[in-house]
Amino acid sequence: MSQWINVCPLNDILPGTGVCALVGTHQVAVFRPYQDEQVFAISNIDPFAGSSVLSRGLIAEHQGELWVASPLKKQHFRLVDGLCLEDEAHSVPHFATRLVDGFVQVRSAD
Repeated sequence: MSQWINVCPLNDILPGTGVCALVGTHQVAVFRPYQDEQVFAISNIDPFAGSSVLSRGLIAEHQGELWVASPLKKQHFRLVDGLCLEDEAHSVPHFATRLVDGFVQVRSAD
């Protein structure tokens, strides 16, 4: 059964960066691309390297959509759904997010 998990206050995530959180049994990368109250969450595990690094990737815009580039092998993952630009077979799970009373919440898949 899924549930909403408080990750952190929105202001703890600097605009243009990501953080890692444990949501249920999943390592999740939570991103705040801009100054506004928009957040995204995808798996933190880079499927090409098998490492927990996506939260440290660089956020970029490509064809009007937001992506994060893995800091290891540089593949790009779309923030809205985890799609891998270079190889769809290596896409990562994405997680629903919301803001409640200034806190970032991520829906647990467990």
